[in-house]
Amino acid sequence: MPQATQTMIGQANPTAIMFFVFFVASTLGITYWAAKRTRTTKDFYAAGRSITGFQNGLALAGDYMSAASFLGIAGIVSTKGYDGLIYSVGWLVGWPIIMFLISEPLRNLGKYTFADVVAYRLNQRPIRAAAAAGSLVVVLTYLIAQMVGAGTLIKLMFGIPFEVAIIVTGTLMISYVIFGGMIATTWVQIIKACLLLGGATLLVILTLAQFGFSYAELFGQAEKMYTNKFLEPGILVTDPVDAFSLGLALMFGTAGLPHILMRFYTVPDAKAARKSVFYATGFIGYFYILTVTIGFGAAVLVTQKVIMGIDKGGNMAGPLLAEALGGNLFLGFLSAVAFATILAVVSGLTLAGASAFSHDLFVGVIRRGQASEKDEVKVAKIATVGLGITAMLLGILFKGQNVAFLVGLTFAIAASANFPALLMSILWKKFTTYGAVTSIYTGLIVATALLILSPTVWVDIVHKDDVAAVSKQVKTIEDGVKAKVAELEKQKVPGVDPVMAAQIDASIAAEKKAAEPQIKAAKSNMPKAIFPLKNPGIYSMAAAFIIGILVSLMAPDKVAEAKFDGEKLREYIGIGAED
Repeated sequence: MPQATQTMIGQANPTAIMFFVFFVASTLGITYWAAKRTRTTKDFYAAGRSITGFQNGLALAGDYMSAASFLGIAGIVSTKGYDGLIYSVGWLVGWPIIMFLISEPLRNLGKYTFADVVAYRLNQRPIRAAAAAGSLVVVLTYLIAQMVGAGTLIKLMFGIPFEVAIIVTGTLMISYVIFGGMIATTWVQIIKACLLLGGATLLVILTLAQFGFSYAELFGQAEKMYTNKFLEPGILVTDPVDAFSLGLALMFGTAGLPHILMRFYTVPDAKAARKSVFYATGFIGYFYILTVTIGFGAAVLVTQKVIMGIDKGGNMAGPLLAEALGGNLFLGFLSAVAFATILAVVSGLTLAGASAFSHDLFVGVIRRGQASEKDEVKVAKIATVGLGITAMLLGILFKGQNVAFLVGLTFAIAASANFPALLMSILWKKFTTYGAVTSIYTGLIVATALLILSPTVWVDIVHKDDVAAVSKQVKTIEDGVKAKVAELEKQKVPGVDPVMAAQIDASIAAEKKAAEPQIKAAKSNMPKAIFPLKNPGIYSMAAAFIIGILVSLMAPDKVAEAKFDGEKLREYIGIGAED
């Protein structure tokens, strides 16, 4: 098995570069093919509604199986054990919610964005402005996290500078979207999903072959190496309220992600939309089972010491396992797949952001619904370039920063700003324009504010220097005590007088006791978060629902209520839905 100093990770890998060039050449060919077929707004935003349920299921899975899922979950499981499963389960269980509550109404009531559904029987302009704000914040925060992750991972995998990796990723992302629109983005996702599922399956087969294809043997060896606590909950998530809040954000945030929701407009009808969620749930569930196996396999076969020696977050667990079992060839293939994964996800996000800007803000708010298809696509392409350049600049600006909070913010805002308004607009007759607008802004503002005040940002980022200073002070005290104890221990030579030995032990105890109040006083200066939870979803979601309900009840809208029956009819049987 490899040691941290023996791996090819972190060096220029010709095999990985060869696979990467092949993938980029293939996807650019697809983009050229798609560009010749992208003529209308329906082609650009929704691939002409020509994608089948199975194809869209694969594309949805591709959109959802990001590098964070592939590398992050395997890494968390390899270093934290059982608790890593909360991420795989939380992200997976959001899909039945989409299938039963969202997919069919979305396809029958909407056209290109989720704001089409929320604004269906309400006042268009304020709804579209609020929905676009929520969508753009979600897209931008997710893009920054993906771009920073892309730069870091590509730097490790290909040995190229961070800034170059960001520019290459951003340029390709803009090219896919601006020339090929949703058609190119969909087929890039499908190819990437097949490569990722195939590569992960092969890695799991090679891993299980080391244990006689027995999970009992795999977990048994993991227990021997890391004790039974590795297979029990409690290492990563210790606060049950925080864990519940995280689970809520992961589950309902999935149903509020703009780039996931707009995929339901690429299929011809509601039946195909349901089918696509069914297929996507199967592919994603299968993928998360693979990542859990890869995580435990890496912990046993590569070991935590080597994994964390390369990257403290454990993100290289999967590639290291591939290198250990399949050599440089397999590492190169998997590295290229990881890069393809990032490219595909950021392309989908950029298209969703461009749609929110052009369809909701430009056409719905600025032009009041009066704009030609040519102007709308032109604005969408300009927005794509703008979003791409912004994402590249912010990615470079956030270099070296811990951007995990941006992923948390993305799901918290999607679950708090987008999901409550979308759900209430579909299910509740008395939901009003004011209720929708206040619900979206409340979810957006509360989720953002609480995350800034949480330990993730307030302590780890805002007061990063104070934390480092206190940690250094505590370490200095502890090192001083250790040095004094070591000097005293040296006096306990063989044959030392028992009375002298007892005096030495008493001196050691006194040194340790004297240090305790100093350490306690130093730790009392450690910055504390104003909001105690790392995941604000439980409060921000509740606030969005409560405000939306109260405002709707205080200011009823009889016109919107009268349109509800017509909306339900179209929602159920699709009469009037755009083909």
